Amino acid sequence: MHQNADNNATNKSVIGKGRGRLMATIASVAIAGAVGLGVVTSGTAPVMAEAVRLEQPVQAPSFADIVEEVSPAVVSVRVKAEIQTTSDRGGSFFDMPGFEGLPEGHPLERFFREFRGERGERGYEKDRRSDRRQRARPVSQGSGFFISEDGYLVTNNHVVEGGSSFTVVMDDGTEIDAKLVGTDPRTDLAVLKVDEEREFTYVDFADDAQVRVGDWVVAVGNPFGLGGTVTAGIVSARGRDIGAGPYDDFIQIDAAVNRGNSGGPAFNLTGEVVGVNTAIFSPSGGNVGIAFAIPASIAKQVVKDLIDDGTVERGWLGVQIQPVTKDIAESVGLDEEKGALIADAQAGEPAAKAGIRSGDIIIAVEDKPVSSPKELARLVAGYAPGNDVAVTVWRDGKTENLTVTLAEMPGVNTMASASGGAQPDAVNAQFGLKVTPAEDGDGLVVTDVEPGSPADDRGIRAGDIIRTVNSQAVKSGKDVEEAVAAAVEAGRKAVLIQIQRDDASRFVALPTGQG
Repeated sequence: MHQNADNNATNKSVIGKGRGRLMATIASVAIAGAVGLGVVTSGTAPVMAEAVRLEQPVQAPSFADIVEEVSPAVVSVRVKAEIQTTSDRGGSFFDMPGFEGLPEGHPLERFFREFRGERGERGYEKDRRSDRRQRARPVSQGSGFFISEDGYLVTNNHVVEGGSSFTVVMDDGTEIDAKLVGTDPRTDLAVLKVDEEREFTYVDFADDAQVRVGDWVVAVGNPFGLGGTVTAGIVSARGRDIGAGPYDDFIQIDAAVNRGNSGGPAFNLTGEVVGVNTAIFSPSGGNVGIAFAIPASIAKQVVKDLIDDGTVERGWLGVQIQPVTKDIAESVGLDEEKGALIADAQAGEPAAKAGIRSGDIIIAVEDKPVSSPKELARLVAGYAPGNDVAVTVWRDGKTENLTVTLAEMPGVNTMASASGGAQPDAVNAQFGLKVTPAEDGDGLVVTDVEPGSPADDRGIRAGDIIRTVNSQAVKSGKDVEEAVAAAVEAGRKAVLIQIQRDDASRFVALPTGQG
């Protein structure tokens, strides 16, 4: 019956197509006849260019060849750590809170000792339990991949963090001990080394500059500890900032990535690693089609540094920075919203020593354009401490070139964007501010902010200290008025105000009311 139904449907389809061709032929003849007779038909649609249409492949792509080649290079990473139990910490039963006054031989003491495995004459059981406590216990598992024939492999820092011993499980099930070479928490990368007399299958990093949104990617890893698992998808987006660190520049993919895939590779169709899978967006804890991979270009440089030195050294300016908004760009005469605004140049640090100061906007480093604070952080971090780098700043309506000798970044959260404190008098009604001179004579303390005013809209609040207006130090309301007047005379639609709050500095642009 099913076969007959299919045949009937096929016959109807053929008949339908035949009728369609017949009607098209009749229509063509009618039009040709009309044209031959010189008849102009009404309502004829104008001839249009064809819509964009791509020829589809005959069959869906297969990733089997890629998987067959790269799978031996991908491993599962098992991490163990020495975990100290309560009973390992020593101390008497009578030292425990709540048991201090109990007499020797109390029944609870016996219960406590049995709970710990201390059974007197059955000492062998105590020793056996104690030995079991001393063994390393599993704390995490993830994925990794070999990047050299002699056994160097890449994984995530959060996979190996806190571990004391590491085991890699090969594609064929072989288990091999590995040692930790180095980690970089800022990019969440780590390198392990396997020492064994064999040649490992390894993979190489791709040029991720060539990666486009829509390209196929294949993820191989160890989700939920299942071992070699392959998923496929496409590049969903580039340049994602997920708040994981100062160098966020993730590739977003929709290949299924779950817990345990961390540290595994995302391959392109030539078997090169375009990214290291490191995070997922998941309200449920499982795959929802949004995963993030560290780009190959970042991973390649970090891995090289870790193999060479066991650590990553990054250049450091010693500044607090913030984005350049449209209002800020207008207030300083920049044509577009670009660069990184210096909220504070720390005294004695490289930027301050080179003459960079609060209110400057860094727009280039070594002639490489700086589009944002993140871009500045990445560019500066790419140079080794001690290097002299050319920095171009926008100051007082023009560019200036300075040379900065970089220092070594001292801490994980040193470079940051920033956003000061104290009490009554009036200033500028159009801004909605009331201020009074600061006790130290440096700046003006905001005593009141009118609800709904420009100042309120931009987050200024009572207790903030106004240090400068358009890079000019202010100590009175008159100073503010003069700075605003100068901005209006120059045709500016906004003024740049430096605000200090809780020992941190930031800039806001307030409209002058012009234009």
